Amino acid sequence: MIKLIRYLKPFLPSVVLVLVLVLLQSLSQLFLPTLMADIVDKGIAADNYAVIFRIGGIMLAVALVSAACAFAASFFSARVGMGYGRVLRNKVFSHVQGFSLREYNQFGAASLITRITNDITQVQMVVLMSMRMLIIAPLMMIGGIVMAVSKAPQLSRLILILMPVLLIAVSVMAYAVMPLFKAMQAKLDKLNLVLRENLTGIRVIRAFNRDEHEQKRFDAANLDLTNTSILVNRLMAIAMPGMTLLLNLASIAIIWFGGQRVAGGSLQVGDLMAFLQYMMQIMFSLMMVSMMFVMLPRAMASVNRINAVLEIQPEIADPELGMAVNLATGSAIEKRGYLEFRNVTFSYPGAEVPVLQDISFLASPGEVTAVIGGTGSGKSTLINLIPRFYDVDSGSILVDGVDVRDMTQESLRNKIGYVPQQALLFTGTIASNIRFGKEDATFAEVHKAAETAQALDFISAMPEGFDAPVAQGGVNLSGGQKQRLAIARALVRHPEIYIFDDSFSALDFRTDARLRRALKDETANATMLIVAQRVTTVMDADRIIVLEKGTVAGIGTHKELMETCTVYREIVLSQVSEEEIA
Repeated sequence: MIKLIRYLKPFLPSVVLVLVLVLLQSLSQLFLPTLMADIVDKGIAADNYAVIFRIGGIMLAVALVSAACAFAASFFSARVGMGYGRVLRNKVFSHVQGFSLREYNQFGAASLITRITNDITQVQMVVLMSMRMLIIAPLMMIGGIVMAVSKAPQLSRLILILMPVLLIAVSVMAYAVMPLFKAMQAKLDKLNLVLRENLTGIRVIRAFNRDEHEQKRFDAANLDLTNTSILVNRLMAIAMPGMTLLLNLASIAIIWFGGQRVAGGSLQVGDLMAFLQYMMQIMFSLMMVSMMFVMLPRAMASVNRINAVLEIQPEIADPELGMAVNLATGSAIEKRGYLEFRNVTFSYPGAEVPVLQDISFLASPGEVTAVIGGTGSGKSTLINLIPRFYDVDSGSILVDGVDVRDMTQESLRNKIGYVPQQALLFTGTIASNIRFGKEDATFAEVHKAAETAQALDFISAMPEGFDAPVAQGGVNLSGGQKQRLAIARALVRHPEIYIFDDSFSALDFRTDARLRRALKDETANATMLIVAQRVTTVMDADRIIVLEKGTVAGIGTHKELMETCTVYREIVLSQVSEEEIA
């Protein structure tokens, strides 16, 4: 918790103000029973109306001050709590944005969403309540004990009997619920995971008639979370009436023993009433502490989960200030976009063998370099290394002669137009999705990119044109339409290096051919790297790299590889007949 408290620093003045207001509220409440004792003993008992009105007026003024302080403290503590939650969410979100795919996969999307939303809400609520409860409860308890003893020292032994009983009850409660709250957060992760998979995979689920199976899977995760929540609430349901019972027993004991002393003349009625109120304040303060002890375990479970995210240091980081190479200025290279792999080896965490091993090749501006290979040969992994989604284990990747690890991630990725294997679109319009590649792109640039990507025909057919809405994930568009918009998004930024990761798979052969012809003119001065399954997509490339089980099986043109590379020839013959090749 201490690690997260530092994010309260921007709200320090408001926190101090809340503490002052809570202090004034506590002092006001502690002063009221003493005034009540005076009004009973000096006013009512003596039949002195002047004293009753004078002390009654003072009590009214003190009560108004207490109410005003309570209102102001609630207002400012709410502002601090909500602001703290906003700062913490921003911090965790920005930290996650810096994760490599390796760290991202370590937590998973469902767990990260839960941590940024539910877990931070739990911490936010504790901060909101603790600013008042953790201050007012000790003050009321200590002040109540002092004042109660001063009013009726004969009854102070009751305090020594009741307080340990309450403290033991609170400790047992905290010990019982702590592991349950930790389990609840983990089970909430599981529920979110199942829900997310169901929502994103709804088409597959329905296609295979797995609706009933997924319903059972969701019910199981939901029931597991529900049972744990019910158990926690049962414990709390037992605790609160138990506290109330102790409170009432304490009141009976005070009135019983105090009444005997009042009858014996050793205690005044006003002092007994004051002692009873102070005892109630002590008991209520202990109940507030018990509530905090109930909330703290869940908050601590959430704190640990948030800290687990914040303590992860991304393995992919920019070089130290002053050490980064900025390729945007000061380069002797006139033509930019040179991409080179030098003896690159890479393996995923826990893998026994590398996914890529000793990969070397050069892709130059104005040329098309294609990568082809069987499933699992490492094609997409090779692509993911270029924008530094992962870092190589050994060897180096160079852009314009500079190791990508010596460049800032921003400057590196500004040079790249990336079209992923799965075309992902964002909620908005067609124009906003294309402008995702270049925020300040003019309409002419957006139109040109869509035209080159062969997307203009279906965009023009829509009533709203470029303002046509795109649903979440682009579910209102076909696979081919999404791929063409993803290509337009890369084209609009006019990068030096284009990366197409099997980005033509959803296109028909006619559209594929038209698109490649249009790309040849648009990307004439850029480096183009294409990963493809179709032989027809890569046959015209200036350089074809054939991957086989993570190693380079051959590099050359289509004609050269047909003569020298058995792996490539097998791939070609599996898709195209010898007559068509000829």
